[in-house]
Amino acid sequence: MRVIGIDPGLRNLGWGIVDVSGSRLTHVANGTCKSVGDDLAQRLLSLHSQLELVFNEHQPETAAVEKTFVNKDGAGTLKLGQARGICLLVPAQMGLEVAEYAPNSVKKIVVGVGHADKRQVDHMVRLQLPGVVPNGPDAADALAIALCHAHHAQFNGRLDAAIARAGGTR
Repeated sequence: MRVIGIDPGLRNLGWGIVDVSGSRLTHVANGTCKSVGDDLAQRLLSLHSQLELVFNEHQPETAAVEKTFVNKDGAGTLKLGQARGICLLVPAQMGLEVAEYAPNSVKKIVVGVGHADKRQVDHMVRLQLPGVVPNGPDAADALAIALCHAHHAQFNGRLDAAIARAGGTR
């Protein structure tokens, strides 16, 4: 299974892709889409176009996006929400279901602590994907989101298999 994790951002939108085979996780690619343009519509279009290229090149089978948290700056939160809409739209256009994870959930799964800082996230991503060099902090966060989704998918697969062996349905 090929998983893409997406870290929404209006200036820098991080993405990271991992392949999952049983319990083995392998880094495929990661990067950062940087918005260009003078107004919000142009910036959102540039993010959409860049993310679409990533999907076309790497063909992920499932996607996960970090949930937005509300902060004190309402206008900033709204703009981030619009960028997040692009992160949900592109996989939906490709026919994929999109999982969403709160930042603390991602950190808890990947680092073991829900309030880990970016340095800790980067370190644990590098430990879980030996040899990986994240394109930057947004790409490292995106890889963490992909890892979180991969762990959830593995757990759900084992749960489904156990229920099937027990003769139940899920």
